[in-house]
Amino acid sequence: MNRMLWRFAGLCTLALVAVWAMPARGQMSEVKEKPPMYSYVGFWNIPRAQWADYEKAGAADEKVLAPALASGTIVGYGSDLNLVHTADGATHDDWWSSMSMAGLMNVLNQFYSNGSATSPALQAATKHWDGIYVSHFYNWKSGSWKGLYTHGGQYKLKADAPDDAVAMLAKNLIVPILEKQLADGTIYEYEIDTEAIHTDPPGTFWIFYIAANADGLDKVNAAVQAAVKANPLALAAFDSMMDSSGHRDYLAMTSATYK
Repeated sequence: MNRMLWRFAGLCTLALVAVWAMPARGQMSEVKEKPPMYSYVGFWNIPRAQWADYEKAGAADEKVLAPALASGTIVGYGSDLNLVHTADGATHDDWWSSMSMAGLMNVLNQFYSNGSATSPALQAATKHWDGIYVSHFYNWKSGSWKGLYTHGGQYKLKADAPDDAVAMLAKNLIVPILEKQLADGTIYEYEIDTEAIHTDPPGTFWIFYIAANADGLDKVNAAVQAAVKANPLALAAFDSMMDSSGHRDYLAMTSATYK
């Protein structure tokens, strides 16, 4: 099990321990679900020789994304360069987030109308797929940055896991830990996602955070390791609810703008 797996395995297992011990920890400030935030993500496998062309096309997308952010149609947008390549995975992705599905589709329709969706840079892709996700647990700092690091963990619940397992995991430890990292400036954004349009197996969810710099990855790791140390039964609790075969990690260099 690599460091990234231990990181979020620790987060999720501690959440379960916290849930089972809730009466003894009633003094913990309550984490509540937020209104749904939707995200549209386009994944692309771009040949290395065309990476510069893809970046130029992405810069041109600002003509759509920046006004959409200013008007409130979307609340954030950005792009990622995958730093850990796999044989079948994407090299790049671009995304935007909105508080409504209509906001996502409004921006997508503009890209279809202005020809961006069929630009030569995108036609060079050897593979492409999209995802639409929804989150009820998220937060961010306002601003625009380049050279950030996004870490993601993909997980799959066992078939007999509670229907509200993701919410329990989020409320009882994941959100409190990531909120502290956000307040400290270690990360600029986090979200816990499930699919809004289902293309992956049921029970799949994702935990993402955007670190302010490479040191942020180590700081989050240290915070989770400290929590794991304080809860020695955490790994057993995690294993009781997770299908380990569904776990994947993701690490990318990110440009992001949030309202």
